[in-house]
Amino acid sequence: MAKKKEETSSDKKILTRAGLEKIQQEYKELKDYLTVDIAQKLKEAREQGDLSENAEYDAAKDEQRDVQARLDEIDRILKNVEVIDEDDIDLKKITVGSTVKLLDKEFDEELEFTIVGAVEANSSLGLISNESPLGHALIGHKKNDNVKVDAPAGVITYKVLEISRK
Repeated sequence: MAKKKEETSSDKKILTRAGLEKIQQEYKELKDYLTVDIAQKLKEAREQGDLSENAEYDAAKDEQRDVQARLDEIDRILKNVEVIDEDDIDLKKITVGSTVKLLDKEFDEELEFTIVGAVEANSSLGLISNESPLGHALIGHKKNDNVKVDAPAGVITYKVLEISRK
């Protein structure tokens, strides 16, 4: 019998307080949906008779499986979470939870990002992972530092203009 992999500190999932609340809310909503809505769909499909050729039943079972998989994933995250409290963020250097204003030196363009854990990263909302090339490069830098980032398009240089909290 194979041994279960032990959790290590590198398995920790970093979340901001807001990210933790969001994922806890998602868990609650999915749990409610699974126990009420999907259960109702399965009940109604069963009442139609022969399940072997019942598309509604198959669809409900697929949805049940997908929701349960997401619940299991969230459960794993919550069991291994490290919460970063935004009030404890050191504004002298960039850390997870910092909001940073950068100057892209090549295009003379200002950008703003919040560094978050990989679980809550969403580049379209300006939330970049501490594990991404940019996030990783920024960690530990201070205001006015020049930061070089190895990107697929080549090396990009940013100047740190400001470090703040969300």
